[in-house]
Amino acid sequence: MNTSRLLGVLCLLLLPAASAAPFVFDQASFRQDVQTLASDEFEGRGPLSKGETLTLDYLETAYKAMGLKPGFGDSYKQSVPMAKISAAQTMQLHIGDLSFNNGIEFTARTQQIQEKVAVNNSDVIFVGYGINAPEYKWNDYANIDVKGKTVIVLVNDPGFATQDPNLFKGNAMTYYGRWTYKYEEAARQGAKAVFIVHETAPAAYGWNVVQNSNTNTKYTLVDNNNNLSQVGVMGWIQHSVAQKVFTAAGRNYDQLKLTAAKPGFKAIPLNLKANLTLDNEIELATSYNIAGLLPGTSQADEWLVMHAHWDHLGKTVQDGKTRIYNGAVDNASGVAGVLQLARHFKGLTGDDAPKRSMLFAAFTAEETGLIGAQYFAEHPPVATKKLVSFLNIDGMNVGKGVDYILRYGEGVSELESYLDKAAKANGRWVKADPRPQNGLMFRSDHFALAKQGVPGLMFMSLGDTDPDYIAHKYHQGADDYDPNWDLGGVAQDLSLISDILNQLANSSDWPKWLEASDFKKRRAQDGL
Repeated sequence: MNTSRLLGVLCLLLLPAASAAPFVFDQASFRQDVQTLASDEFEGRGPLSKGETLTLDYLETAYKAMGLKPGFGDSYKQSVPMAKISAAQTMQLHIGDLSFNNGIEFTARTQQIQEKVAVNNSDVIFVGYGINAPEYKWNDYANIDVKGKTVIVLVNDPGFATQDPNLFKGNAMTYYGRWTYKYEEAARQGAKAVFIVHETAPAAYGWNVVQNSNTNTKYTLVDNNNNLSQVGVMGWIQHSVAQKVFTAAGRNYDQLKLTAAKPGFKAIPLNLKANLTLDNEIELATSYNIAGLLPGTSQADEWLVMHAHWDHLGKTVQDGKTRIYNGAVDNASGVAGVLQLARHFKGLTGDDAPKRSMLFAAFTAEETGLIGAQYFAEHPPVATKKLVSFLNIDGMNVGKGVDYILRYGEGVSELESYLDKAAKANGRWVKADPRPQNGLMFRSDHFALAKQGVPGLMFMSLGDTDPDYIAHKYHQGADDYDPNWDLGGVAQDLSLISDILNQLANSSDWPKWLEASDFKKRRAQDGL
């Protein structure tokens, strides 16, 4: 434990324990909430769909029934201007003399608001991990001009590839390893198209997840220039496709992959041309974040946010058959958990009532890239300097209880001390993320708030207690409500989260970032 974190723990332990009525899990209402939100009637809760309307109506009715106030001025809903982009799935990718089939061998989409996005005879360049990280003295784009060109990049980062603890963060993924970063950096470099090479271990999920997540309708925020500053084509290719492309270029993919993980790697032109056309149907529309507010009794201008994203993947029609992605665990369970916590804290009275205000929120379009969270973070109902912390549930343990709670990240913020204390009070221990290489810290809505300086904690149990979940249910049609769920894990996790919220809601503490980061710098701009 580093010194700053130790001081944070000691300071926390010196705080007077906040007492309140214990959390009581209402299993019947939890089941009802999940069963309803994950029903076929809600059509997979896709943004800008009938499922969104049903979901928002359900949540607003729940907030009103509890007596929560609107979270956004006089409204429970926050408008999120979005574009709905549906690319024709008949596309083919051509690289050199090779042709590849959409969905099976590659996926491609765009966030540019254009009916046609074409890559015509674009030079193909291998840029290793596609990372430009001055603090790690690493720049895969050094001395190469990729403007208007197609780049192929590796997923994750060199630390994972080498397992060298002194390179990046070793086995633990940094944000530089996330697919979102790969596209963002390529756009900054002026690339026309990006194709990330999929491999299951460094990506942390199989090709089926990539295919299901990228071959249906996608959503994006809209800037004042139709998102033309973003990369034109956001793609993935199968590992076998990369091998074929490199062989056609007279190169060995496996050898170059090893070279790319070493400092000093230089980007390599493959002397091949890429061609691809995306024909898009575009619908400009408004989706919504939704939230209910419980005003604090004496520190009402200081807000805590308790959150779970409401959206999932919606439905698709393939070969004349409709498939609905109900997302029962991911994330109807999280939304139902937030409702349980809201009912609990709204029911506290007198000295037990929280001193700070509490916002119980559900955002849109998390599955498409934290879109609703990004919009909220950039347009919060109060200034970010008034947001104490952001707690986020993204998939609950619907099985039996366990004697630990997972922690994502280490030495990141003082909220870890709150997690430590709550776990101990609940007779549990804190277990470090068993898969830090998966980069889960960067894959849910709390990360969008972190980029605005607001510290957060994520609670996620996907695949930890049910190894079959990631392989056969995550982002697939099998993520359905099951009346045989034990829910012991849900009960114990909500009790623990309740303890953390109670401590934060009844203190004057402002949890701080521990490690030097852009998050810490952003928080300092708010004087915190």
